[in-house]
Amino acid sequence: MTREIAFSKALREAMAEEMRRDSSVFLMGEDVGVFGGVFGVSAGLYDEFGEERVRDTPISEQAIVGAGLGAALAGMRPIVEIMFGDFVTVAMDQVVNQAAKARYMSGGKAQVPLTIRITNGAPGSAAAQHSQSPEGWFMNVPGLKIAIPATPYDAKGLLKTAIRGEDPVLFFEHKMLYEVKGEVPEDDDYTVPFGQAAIRRKGTDATIVAVGGVLPKAMEAADLLAKSGISVEVVDPRTLVPLDTETLIESVKKTNRAIIIHEAHRRAGPGAEIAAILAEGAIGYLDAPIVRVATKNVPFPYNPELEDFILPGMGDIVEAVEGVVGYTL
Repeated sequence: MTREIAFSKALREAMAEEMRRDSSVFLMGEDVGVFGGVFGVSAGLYDEFGEERVRDTPISEQAIVGAGLGAALAGMRPIVEIMFGDFVTVAMDQVVNQAAKARYMSGGKAQVPLTIRITNGAPGSAAAQHSQSPEGWFMNVPGLKIAIPATPYDAKGLLKTAIRGEDPVLFFEHKMLYEVKGEVPEDDDYTVPFGQAAIRRKGTDATIVAVGGVLPKAMEAADLLAKSGISVEVVDPRTLVPLDTETLIESVKKTNRAIIIHEAHRRAGPGAEIAAILAEGAIGYLDAPIVRVATKNVPFPYNPELEDFILPGMGDIVEAVEGVVGYTL
């Protein structure tokens, strides 16, 4: 049995269920307690679990992640929230040099069951310091796992997997997905494994790899393209580390064309790594160049028209697909 709930509620349910299941799980971050989170994701958790397990923190990402790391090393299972992903940079040392390396540098003796929930994506006129998608920055760091769900089903299932794991997880939540609704099982114990991509739509003419928050645009573009006789396969990676390279490569072997879409900036974004993997694993099957559709390489403007111009839009996706389908070697 399933029910339709919002992305934000799916996340809230995952945290509540894991906190009931395991007393070592707790949440902390800016305004996550009494206020219920700036996006409302943690609403009600403070009332149920109290101030010991739902902790409001100072405005210091360095302190939040550092405290979470210490708690994880001491045997707890902290969930820490970075209200705006842009400011995870304040905690880069804790994430990159400490959490990511603790297991390796301890010879496997130290476990770091730390889940860092990070908002990403442009919510609309939030300007250059509150709109970025920093997930690609961390793909270069061994020791971190990176989840980037695009549906309520995956938001809940992947978050539960992250909380139950023994390694640090960066869990990216696109701000514009919080109110998107989708089917979620009534089973409060289901999980979604890391490293398994989902084929959201089958097709034969081109593969779209849609990362995180751009999935709705990719699906809409696929519907539009189908009206002109172009059959698009849409693949949702669900996690960037580990990345399900087999599913991606097999899809491209079938369709012979690849378009990668994400809201992170184009230069050195997740699409660059995915494109390299597809080139290495499916170069002999490609009938057209791999194309990336992403945010243009400029800081985010405040002006809504300019913001819309730099973001990957429906027209960009359709144009990219039509371009590779019509490409002649």
